Amino acid sequence: MGNMAFLPSTARAAGFALLAAAALAAASCSATPSVSEADVPVWKAKVLPSASAVAMEGSGKMLKREPAAQEAEVPAGRYTLAVACDGGGKAFFAVSSGGRDITEAGAACNGSYETTRVVLPAAGTVKITASSVDVPLIYAYQLVPE
Repeated sequence: MGNMAFLPSTARAAGFALLAAAALAAASCSATPSVSEADVPVWKAKVLPSASAVAMEGSGKMLKREPAAQEAEVPAGRYTLAVACDGGGKAFFAVSSGGRDITEAGAACNGSYETTRVVLPAAGTVKITASSVDVPLIYAYQLVPE
């Protein structure tokens, strides 16, 4: 009979332990700052390599599945495009010049960066478009002369 009284309290203790573990797991997930609260310039400075000269750069928050595009006048030449994102999934960065597609780079949204070589045959308006279906996320890129 002593065992019967022991079993319910053991079950209660096990249930409490499971509840505590679930609460702890939920708290650890919510401890990560959300994309909407992220400080993009601080994150960008940490994740992208430093460069002495940058021909073009951009960053921001992508909260909806809408591409973000930026244009700038860039001289002809060889460049390295460094791209990064954070928040989960993957982001893509399309580079075009004079209405012509030049290249596309992708980055896993885990806070690391990827690089792609870009050759611009002529000076002109370069457009870089960031896009993803894995929103929300933060992104950054820089086009650096080689």
